[in-house]
Amino acid sequence: MNRDLELEHYYNTFDFKRFLFKLLGNWVFFVLTLGIAFGIAYYISVRNVSVYQLQNMIAIEEEEQNAFLASTSNAPFNWGGTTNKVNTAIITLRSRTHNEKVVNKLQYYITYLKQGIYQLEDAYRETPLVFIADEASNMMLDRLIKVTLIDSTSLNVQFSNEANRVFVQHTATKKKRFVKIENQNFNQDFDINEPINLPFLSGVFKRSGLPLEIGTSFYLKFLNFDSVVSQYRGVSVRVESKGSSIFILTLRGTNKTKIVDYLNTSVQTLSDDMLASKNLFATKTIDFINELLSEKSEELSGIEDELNAFRNKTEVLDLTDRAKEINVKLSLLDTQKETITNTKNYYEVLEQYLSNRVDYSNIPAPSVVGISESSIGAGVSKIVDLGERRKNFEYSFKENAPVFADIDRQINTVKSGLIENIKSSKGLINSELQIVNQNIINFEAKLRKLPSNQQELIHIQRRYNLSETTYNLFLEKLSEAGLLKAANVSDVVIIDEAKDIGGGKIGPNTQLNYVIAGIFGFSIPFITIFILVFFDNKIYTNQEINKLSPAPILGVIGKNNSNSNLAVLNNPKSLISESFRALRSNLQFLYKEKLIKGAKTVLITSSISGEGKTFCSINLASVFSLSDKRTVLVGLDFRKPKIFEDFDIDNSFGVVNYLINDKSLAEITQETQYPYIDVILSGPIPPNPSELLMSDRMEEFMEELKLRYDYIILDSPPLGLVADALELIKYADTTLFVVRQKFTKKGMLNLLNKNFKLNEMTNISIVMNYFQHKAKYGYGYGYGYGFGYAYRDKSYGTSDEDTSQKGIIKRLASFFKPN
Repeated sequence: MNRDLELEHYYNTFDFKRFLFKLLGNWVFFVLTLGIAFGIAYYISVRNVSVYQLQNMIAIEEEEQNAFLASTSNAPFNWGGTTNKVNTAIITLRSRTHNEKVVNKLQYYITYLKQGIYQLEDAYRETPLVFIADEASNMMLDRLIKVTLIDSTSLNVQFSNEANRVFVQHTATKKKRFVKIENQNFNQDFDINEPINLPFLSGVFKRSGLPLEIGTSFYLKFLNFDSVVSQYRGVSVRVESKGSSIFILTLRGTNKTKIVDYLNTSVQTLSDDMLASKNLFATKTIDFINELLSEKSEELSGIEDELNAFRNKTEVLDLTDRAKEINVKLSLLDTQKETITNTKNYYEVLEQYLSNRVDYSNIPAPSVVGISESSIGAGVSKIVDLGERRKNFEYSFKENAPVFADIDRQINTVKSGLIENIKSSKGLINSELQIVNQNIINFEAKLRKLPSNQQELIHIQRRYNLSETTYNLFLEKLSEAGLLKAANVSDVVIIDEAKDIGGGKIGPNTQLNYVIAGIFGFSIPFITIFILVFFDNKIYTNQEINKLSPAPILGVIGKNNSNSNLAVLNNPKSLISESFRALRSNLQFLYKEKLIKGAKTVLITSSISGEGKTFCSINLASVFSLSDKRTVLVGLDFRKPKIFEDFDIDNSFGVVNYLINDKSLAEITQETQYPYIDVILSGPIPPNPSELLMSDRMEEFMEELKLRYDYIILDSPPLGLVADALELIKYADTTLFVVRQKFTKKGMLNLLNKNFKLNEMTNISIVMNYFQHKAKYGYGYGYGYGFGYAYRDKSYGTSDEDTSQKGIIKRLASFFKPN
């Protein structure tokens, strides 16, 4: 059981050390990918348009009535109040209607561009000319219009279009449609200040105040008005602290001057609108009074003409003392009656208005008709305030929004109170009117006792006095309303204007670009190498073999760069020869340790073809022969014989002939040109190689060899392909399993481990072939039984190793290889 656990340890391993040294060995590719990544980051950073964020700060003041306003009878109709004023201002700043006003005022739907180093850049307020668009014309959308200054008085306009029509938007209605054009490539000269009237462009170019440089070019582009408004509706409005009336407007953009202008214009527009709303009642009252004054002026003029005509006709220039007294009394009563009647009529109109209307913006001020009752004036002002607020919210909220229900509830509450006050006041007014009418009747009775000419003069004089008094009253109210309107100031107080004082840049985050570049530049080769190492199941080092198999490593053979497998015999002083001598020493140590005497048999096998099994067999036999030991190299790979090619001998007969009793051992043994080494080839390929190797004749063959030779090297078939090698193991004192670096796969050792586990293969050791020592593998090497080499000495002659340095192209190519 412990042996099973020990073997399980050898499977599914990942060589972290080799992975680490693989990373270090390919440092040049990390430098390359990091350089490319940082280059891309730089390319992106220098081409990205900078993003800025600027802000301004304003406050909404609570309305305070000054002493002058409190003394005027028009004070009750002062529009405003403090209820939800801050919230209303915030909603207004974010509303579509407000931002449409600002965009229209600044004409931000026209964008100016100039050619920068890498791309077109925003040229707001940087062009020598500005285009003033007509307020009711079509403008071509999303097409670059190139404007070139020809001289100090003229310019050239040109643009190209693939189709014979362009998409335009009307500056007033904002409707969009297609307009046909005659020339796809428009090119025409105009004078500065010359009106341009084209189906797709209408307006005038004017000087901006910047110097005119002949040949200067810039670009115009008309943007979709609605899209521009939507963009600027993103302005951030933040209250400084909870419950505060101070808030901050923040806007992001690519042009600081443009941001500054928009923020300041937005606040100014809000201030103007709030002041206009605050003056709404006064403005409507002034308009109403002006209409009444116009009527009274005509009436007064007509009565005056009538009075003069009467005097000229009757030659009655003045009233008697008695008539004057009666006239004064009646004039006062007429004025009193006029005031009461106007008040009564106002109440009836107001009551009907409140009952039947939902728009309360046109209610005249109560003070116009002489109503000084504070509850009536305050109620009317409150309703106008709420009605105007509701109208403003219609641009920002849906009809079923809770804010409308709340405003309607407040309006209904104020209306109910007003209607009750009106009903109560109307009863008092009717009583006053009866008393005044009775007094007028009494004085008119006295009037009838006067001469007829005095009576007629008094009638005309009464009408004139009444009209004059009313006219003077309206003049007084008009003056009060005008003074009130002039005294009003906006509730918007600018604490900090938006201003470009340097800084404000918030993007792009170039540092983040370089951080991301560094991560990607490092990760790409790191992950690539990890994947290559993780999925690379080839064997590279002896440490991997030690992890994968319990079989010991007996020797390491370097890379053979010659064209012949006779490396030891052709170049006995090479590093390859020394490695086989080391292998020979380890075998002899092994034999001595295990007390093996007499002829020694070495079986050499591998997992598959191509791992250098035959190469190792030939050179191991060669190195034994160089020590003056009688050595025979036996080719037992009946399916794919190779030895005859290297020794240039005939393979027409061999072991197969012996096993079928066709020839004797002497007849199949072939001498070579090298002393102490004979070769017995496999011979013709048989139809039943496994059966031949299992025959009794094979045992006789091995016994005869042991009688003649000191060392018997058996070149067997691959262990992973056929079972022939397993049949030969019983004849071997030592079995060498050849593993080729960068060729043999880790899974190939599973069969070796399996046989090792079942005790089917004993005395087995591993030889690593075609080994190249590279620092990126992360290992030197020192192997079992004290063997080791990592040196070079000129006394060994020319090395077989390839010591030339790889060029950068070869290293790039080898990077994608698993080694």
